[in-house]
Amino acid sequence: MSPAVRGKKRCRMHGGANGIGAPKGERNGSYRTGLHTAEMVELRREVSRMVRISNAAIRAGLG
Repeated sequence: MSPAVRGKKRCRMHGGANGIGAPKGERNGSYRTGLHTAEMVELRREVSRMVRISNAAIRAGLG
């Protein structure tokens, strides 16, 4: 097992080069609808957070 290269998370053999990897978005062959893009994931998290806050406010008002 090779130790990680200074400043990197993996060894020199398995570290990979910068810029290597699949393209983002529609240029990626497995892109479908955009349902799981970072923006949509963040939007769903924000909506869920607002629903939790609203439910807590409703419960506090009824109790």
